[in-house]
Amino acid sequence: MSAKQTGKVALVTGSGRGIGKAIALRLARDGHHVAINDIEALQSDGQAVVKEIEAMGLKSKFYLCDVSSFDAVHKMVADIAKDLGSLDICVANAGIAQVKPLIDCEAADLERIMNVNYHGVANCYIASAKQMIKQGTEGRIIGAASIVAYRPFPLLSPYSASKWAVKGLTQGAAMEWAKHNIRVCAYAPGIVGTGMWDLIDDGLGAIAGTEKNVQRDSYVKSLIHLGPGRISVPEDVAKVVSFLSGPDAEYMTGQTVVVDGGMQFA
Repeated sequence: MSAKQTGKVALVTGSGRGIGKAIALRLARDGHHVAINDIEALQSDGQAVVKEIEAMGLKSKFYLCDVSSFDAVHKMVADIAKDLGSLDICVANAGIAQVKPLIDCEAADLERIMNVNYHGVANCYIASAKQMIKQGTEGRIIGAASIVAYRPFPLLSPYSASKWAVKGLTQGAAMEWAKHNIRVCAYAPGIVGTGMWDLIDDGLGAIAGTEKNVQRDSYVKSLIHLGPGRISVPEDVAKVVSFLSGPDAEYMTGQTVVVDGGMQFA
């Protein structure tokens, strides 16, 4: 099935699977050409997403890049603009999580979380903004926050801090780049049925001594109001990113939009 093309090019980081994949496919269905990014371990997954997008009659290409590297992200953005013609939408989605008591965290734990979740987003924000300003075109930059940017979860303290940082970065970038007609927002998912939440559930269960999914199901039943208690799917988040990328969000900037089924009221 072919999508009606907009002529715009979007980058979605961490889009080999999970939320990133759902966002990439939704933006393609919206008619955007999409650059797919992920790490080497997910390169084959990313290539499969490229094929799905090309089957819609749109341009797509996989870019192997560790977003925690400032120089590598800048090279990736330059390559995308060269290969696909421009960069109009950047979704800095890539992120990692770790379940561990804060008191047991080592320097490497703290650095790893911040390098990917905060520095990775900042690198994408800066590189894409430079490209959009160079083009002289309107731009949309969208980052991955989380409900933990509003209510931290125990045993996820560094992860929570990294997402609070994304929220603050988004507000500052929005103020600085509004004069360039670049809108900067973020999305804040709740509990989404992805591999990341499997990892979180396994970690919480190991510490609590419970079986798989017990901790996750407890959060879902006690905190999510819609459904009732329906766990989110990646497409729920992709719909919000589609809105933030489109014309109906042209008067929005600096906002972090919570999409969690009613867990956290910002």
